[in-house]
Amino acid sequence: MSNSNAPADAAAHSGRTAVRLLQGYLWHPGDEDNETFEDFDLENYMPHELGEAHVLWDKVTAPFAFFENGEPTASQAFYQFTVLQMYDARPSAESLNADALSASQSLGPLLDATPEGVGWQLWEDLREL
Repeated sequence: MSNSNAPADAAAHSGRTAVRLLQGYLWHPGDEDNETFEDFDLENYMPHELGEAHVLWDKVTAPFAFFENGEPTASQAFYQFTVLQMYDARPSAESLNADALSASQSLGPLLDATPEGVGWQLWEDLREL
């Protein structure tokens, strides 16, 4: 059963499109006895905006049980972050790739400036939200 009065696509109805440009994880030792990370606050390293893009993050449970080297992830504190941008209409793939590259180039040095012991993984993810 369908409601013929409801729009077929909410994004088309609103005229605005949110697109995830980048997605990633950041982690650090979660041991509260570790003075380096006792007061670690991602606010000190990650901006909420990168030009026109927005940066969101949440503390999450480790998304995988082991790192590639076989080390368990259970002793680490994990954050998932997303870089998204709002558009009036969905841009071309080339424009989205350029925006993702720009966001990545802006975010990379900030992630590199985190304390020793912080790990991170970042990838392009051009899906609508």
